[in-house]
Amino acid sequence: MTFNELGLEPELLRAIADQGYESPTPVQAGAIPPVLAGRDLLAGARTGTGKTAGFVLPLLQLLSAPQGRAPRALILAPTRELAAQIHESIRSYGAHKKLRSRVVFGGVGEQPQIDGLRTGCDLLVATPGRLLDLAERKLADLSQVAHFVLDEADRMLDMGFIHDIRRVIRLLPERRQNLLFSATYTPDIRQLAARLLKNPAQVEVTPPNSTVESVTQVAFRVDKAGKRDLLIHLFENGSAGEGPWYQALVFTRTKHGANRLATQLERAGIRSAAIHGNKSQSARVRALAEFKAGKVTALVATEVASRGLDIKELPQVVNYELPNVPEDYVHRIGRTARAGAEGHAVSLVSEDEIGLLRDIEKTMRQPVPFATTPRFQRRAAAG
Repeated sequence: MTFNELGLEPELLRAIADQGYESPTPVQAGAIPPVLAGRDLLAGARTGTGKTAGFVLPLLQLLSAPQGRAPRALILAPTRELAAQIHESIRSYGAHKKLRSRVVFGGVGEQPQIDGLRTGCDLLVATPGRLLDLAERKLADLSQVAHFVLDEADRMLDMGFIHDIRRVIRLLPERRQNLLFSATYTPDIRQLAARLLKNPAQVEVTPPNSTVESVTQVAFRVDKAGKRDLLIHLFENGSAGEGPWYQALVFTRTKHGANRLATQLERAGIRSAAIHGNKSQSARVRALAEFKAGKVTALVATEVASRGLDIKELPQVVNYELPNVPEDYVHRIGRTARAGAEGHAVSLVSEDEIGLLRDIEKTMRQPVPFATTPRFQRRAAAG
């Protein structure tokens, strides 16, 4: 199938060609026709499947031309990074149209965002907190929203946004098109979908709670005290004799742990940066840009900060600590092997994490094999 067969207008096909894409991904092929037809949509798709274009392209076509000041399409995202990424996609795919888009999120000054809303927009991308703050102060007008997208709904619920989502929905016109995207279908997601969507078309490109086969997964047994030194060894030698790692996204459970590990890796001569919720938006953007440019080898992140990170051809994801929620493991390793590329996921598992690993395997319905732990140098303790 080609994009020409999906019913998209010439301006959008031209923008798609500008981006170098020739064929739609499964979620795009499944989502674009029903959205263009005005139907509600429930889509099961993780990040990296092309889901953003699955709703951005048809929305750009449905909105046609600029109209009024108030946005007619609202896209709600869980994190600043994902909101910024969606906004960039709108600008790229809408390059040959005159539609106006804005993005609002916390962690940065609000005045430029307020000024942008006052000049008017057709599509608004937002995180829940900043949007509600502006709406309650009558600085964001949601009365004209005809298309509502809830992206990464599972992450929204994990982050405790359900009450904010309901408050946003109450501010929207009753008659509207609703699109819900989620990597997993938990009971809470199904309940939310049942309340939000009316006779939706359904698209599912990966089975619930599963991950792509193109990710090679391996685990190493190591005591907690040895994790840092084993990780340094892996950066210097690789996990299977492939040579030094040049780019790896490393997950920790806590913000403090991310900062501490990044400092330890830096002391070992591995260029590192940490990214988490306590970092300013400018610091997060800078760290991500340096990582993408190859100036930083190890990007140490917490789970929340990782969602929405779009890093092409990321070769390595490392679970320095296993997550407490099995689905988060799926999200983590989904940062690699995007858009059909191959990727590797390495987990450093201490004895007290064996139970967490077993829960992850049950959720994925596939094993994470243990490999022989490489011999590595134990170093003096560091802060």
